[in-house]
Amino acid sequence: MTAPAHEVYAVKFGQHPGGKRAQYFHGSAAEPLEKPTQLDYFVWLIRSPGQDPSRDIVVDVGFTAETAARRGREHWQAPSRALEGLGADCSAVPYVILSHFHYDHVGDVEAFTGAKFVVQAREMAFWTGRHAARHEFRRLVERADIERLAGYALDGRVLFVDGEHDVVPGVRVHHVGGHTAGLQIVSVATARGTVVLAADASHLYANVEDDAPFGVLTDLPAMYDTFDRMRALAAAPELIVPGHDPEVLARFDPVDGFEGRAVRIA
Repeated sequence: MTAPAHEVYAVKFGQHPGGKRAQYFHGSAAEPLEKPTQLDYFVWLIRSPGQDPSRDIVVDVGFTAETAARRGREHWQAPSRALEGLGADCSAVPYVILSHFHYDHVGDVEAFTGAKFVVQAREMAFWTGRHAARHEFRRLVERADIERLAGYALDGRVLFVDGEHDVVPGVRVHHVGGHTAGLQIVSVATARGTVVLAADASHLYANVEDDAPFGVLTDLPAMYDTFDRMRALAAAPELIVPGHDPEVLARFDPVDGFEGRAVRIA
């Protein structure tokens, strides 16, 4: 059976314009070290056929204004509010897919009061396990976020996945390695073909397009394997959508009334 064609949107809610390439690429890929490099912060909306907001799926939920202030990031508005601007009813969203547990992807969960959170089991295991407190890992998460997600698991609101899983027909998650222990990407059937929402499997276009690993990783060979996996899944190279590249807003069509903040990918 052919999977239904979904619509996919990227929604920007903040940015970090003050970085340099040395912060964001691994090894020799970081050169030239001083080149200014901006990160944008996105969440993604998958709209199922029929345009029924109660069937919308959200991928990642960004971070709060309080976290942004502590970490020196620009926070334009709550990610949930940004999604509502595109017609999403966050309280009615049935599934929120969390790519991984870093602070910039799991902070604004409380608006999604009726959702199940789709999580790779090994991601939860890592962040509640013996290595999570080590500095190079601990600095990338917010304690309150991890505690909240663990509480949701105890409440039965986490859908644990081990590997690949069809969330709904045409929307599939895939465990990939490299950035975190339980990172997952999302493949989406659309009218343009299969779109791959990379999240932090490729922060920037240069990661996957130039085979240049990002600077934060747990497994370098696995990161290279992830690049290959995304290339195999996507219908075309241009349908691999990185998690933090400002260029996303230039490569896809803007949503009317949300220029510079939201684009339709497919």
